Parts: sequence; structure tokens; C-alpha cells
Amino acid sequence: MNTLPTNGKMTNYRWIICAMLFFATTVNYLDRQVLSLLQPLLEEEFHWTDSDYGSITAIFSLFYAVSMLFAGRFIDWLGTRKGYAWSIGIWSAGAALHAACGVLTEAWVGLPDAAALRAVAAGTDLAATISMVSVTFFIIARCVLALGEAGNFPAAIKATAEYFPKKDRAFATGIFNSGANVGAIVAPLTVPLMAEIWGWEAAFIIVGAIGFIWMGIWLFIYKPIEENKKVNRAEREYIHQDDLEDAPEIEVVDEKKLSFLECLSFKQTWAFAFGKFMTDGVWWFFLFWTPAYLKMQYGMEGTQIAWPIAVLYTITVLGSVFGGKFPTYFINRGMNPYADRMRAMLIIAFFPLAVLFAQPLGYISFWVPILLIAIGGSAHQAWSANIFSTVGDMFPKNAIATITGIGGMAGGVGSFFIQKGAGMLFTYSGETQMHFMGFEGKPAGYAIVFMFCAVAYLIGWIVMKLLVPKYKPIIER
Repeated sequence: MNTLPTNGKMTNYRWIICAMLFFATTVNYLDRQVLSLLQPLLEEEFHWTDSDYGSITAIFSLFYAVSMLFAGRFIDWLGTRKGYAWSIGIWSAGAALHAACGVLTEAWVGLPDAAALRAVAAGTDLAATISMVSVTFFIIARCVLALGEAGNFPAAIKATAEYFPKKDRAFATGIFNSGANVGAIVAPLTVPLMAEIWGWEAAFIIVGAIGFIWMGIWLFIYKPIEENKKVNRAEREYIHQDDLEDAPEIEVVDEKKLSFLECLSFKQTWAFAFGKFMTDGVWWFFLFWTPAYLKMQYGMEGTQIAWPIAVLYTITVLGSVFGGKFPTYFINRGMNPYADRMRAMLIIAFFPLAVLFAQPLGYISFWVPILLIAIGGSAHQAWSANIFSTVGDMFPKNAIATITGIGGMAGGVGSFFIQKGAGMLFTYSGETQMHFMGFEGKPAGYAIVFMFCAVAYLIGWIVMKLLVPKYKPIIER
């Protein structure tokens, strides 16, 4: 029973929930980025090639993709509160598990410490063994991390659908999704410093511990909206305003939860999945490879990389927040949410074309590719806030986490191909000194990948529009 006064003044508990989703996503990306920031150090210690590092990030992406498929169902089955808590608990344990990889590698190959690993001559059989063993241990740790992290977005999107009306969901999604940027800002300013003071293992342990703190707070404050006494009637009515509105051209489905096969029977599912498949890997490429790019192209290492990366992701916050707000310009004029989001996403899809100039103009200063990648990253965050919201626009609440999981799986598969392909391409281009558009060696490889990143969003939008040309929501019977 709601005990709060209902004199018309609306409570704002939904924004407390949004803040929690923001902090969870911050922790999610903080955990995810530690490896990329430590890659130059780990590459030296464990004798990795770009292909080795690409394998680690690619298998993480693939396992994340498979986990996303089941994470959505898990969240729908267990509920937002418990499902999210389990998710962050698993990924925090996975983050901390990375710290054991060095010790396990030393024990496996029979060397006493990290200095002995680094002292092994490059190109020897022992160096190859160290590389293979360490890559295996890091892959195992990354898979645990991926298993937990797969639940973040299905749970967050489900919580947003439960606590926000349709017209506010892209904005709320943009706010919590900006946690990805904040995590990416905080990581370069703290991780290299922690590694320098306490060793790289400490960085993994500390960021893992932060997740367990969030889990405790979440279990304390989150309740389903109808059971939450801190939400008054005015706020409930505001949140449920869509239930009173008629939607055009509705597809009616039974109230029971949709199976995977039923979900895959809708073109709306395939549109969302393809949009994620084409674009998720672009963001992950920037996240995982930009530190390696700065080292390769400009000889930067450790704390030198911190400020450029921090500036890059500070800029991308703008895309996340304002990109999510952008469609409301049209929605508030009476247009339907899906059409407005697609219109906004088309405009957004042109901005990543700036990345085409990252390599050609990179000779001026390292700041040029950083700023151009920041434009592409901002566009991705704006795109992401809106593509996630299309799920809430078109599917019933009891299917949102499942559909989000299917899309996340597609995004993870797309990322697998980009990460592994990039690693193989960079190793090949470095060994053969490949030429492409005036570039030689690894810079030529980066030029090729940047070109794909630039056009991926336009391709994704075109296919989405072909699959779902107009607003067609699916509701429960």
C-alpha cells in the first residue's frame, strides 16, 4: 500500500534507479578496460603478439555474445533485482580472477617471478610457451568476466522499461549508458597508476571489489515499482502513461513469456540484432585497441596514454546523453517513438565518417586521431542509447531482456570478428610491411579497420529500415 501523499507532486525515485544503472555500467566498463590499458605491459611480460591479444579480446566477445543470449532469459526469469545482483557478482569475481593469471603462468612454466618471464629471450620455445599458457589463463578469466557482464544491459534496459515511460527511455538509457564513458575515463587515469604503484594485479583486484559494493547497495534499494513505497501514485501514473495509449498496427502475442523461436519470428528482433551486429564491435575496437594504437603509432606507453584516452571518452559522454535526448525533439511533436528514433539514428550514423580521416591526418598530431575517434565514439553512444530504446518501443516488458540478450549476442559475434580480424591483420601487416593507401606496415592495417568503423552505422541503419520500415509494436494479449 502506498503511504506517500498523492497531492499531485510527483516523486522522482526513477532517477535514483537510473543513477544506480549508471554506476553499474561505469563499473562494467572499468572492469572491461583494465586489460586494454595494461596490454603494453602484459605484452612485454608474457611475450604476446597482436594476434595473441586479438584472440583474448575476440574470445571474450564471443563468450559475451553467447552469454547475452542466456543472460536475457535469466534476467526475465529471475527478475531485475536478483538477476542484476547475480550478474555484477559474477563479473566482479571474473575481474579479480585476472590477477591470478601471472602467478599461474609462472607456476606452469617453472619460473619464479615476472622478471624471469620478461627475461626470456623473444622467439624461443619458452617464450612461445609463456605466451600460450598466459593467453589461456587470461581467456578463462575473461570468460568469467563476460558471463557476468552479459547481464548488465538486459537488466538495465529491463529496469528502464519498468521505471520510465517510452518517451523518456532513450534519455534514461543515454544517461546510464554514459557510465560506459565515465568508466573509460576513470580507467586510464587510475589503472596505469595503480599498476605502477602496486603492480598490475592490484588494478584487477580493486576494480573487482568495487562491483561487490554496488551489488550490496542495489539489493538494498531496488524493488519492483508496485512494491516500492518510495514511489507515489503520481509517479506511478507518469511511468504507466503508455498503458493508456493506443498504438498503431499492433502485433498481439500471448501474455506468457516469448520463447527464443517466437522472438526470432519477428522482423523487429532481426532489425535490432543486425544493428547491434554491425556496430557493437566498433565501440569495442576503440575500447580494446586505442591504447595499442597509440603505442604503435606514437610510441606512447603507460601513463602517457592516460590523458588522450581520458579526453577521448570525456567527449563521448556528450554523445551518450544528448544522443538519447535527441529523439524527444520529434516525439514531443506527436510523432511515434520508433520513427523518431530511426530518424535520429540516420543523422547519428553520418558522424562516424569522421574516423575515415584518423590515419590520413594522424601525422599532424596524436590528438587528431584521438578527436576523430572521439567523434565516432560519441556517435556510437548516441546510436546505442537509441537502438536499445527501440526494444522498449516495440516489445512487451516480459520480453525486453530476452530481445536485448539476442541483440547483445549479435553484437558480441560482430565484435568477435572485428577483434580477431584486427589482431590477425595487424600481425600480418607488421610482418609483411603491407601497403595500403600510402600507409605501410601496421598503420596500413589500422587504416583498413578505421574505414570499416566509419561506414558500419550507415550499413546497420539501412538494413534496420528495410526490415522494419514503420512502427509496429508487439503487445501482450
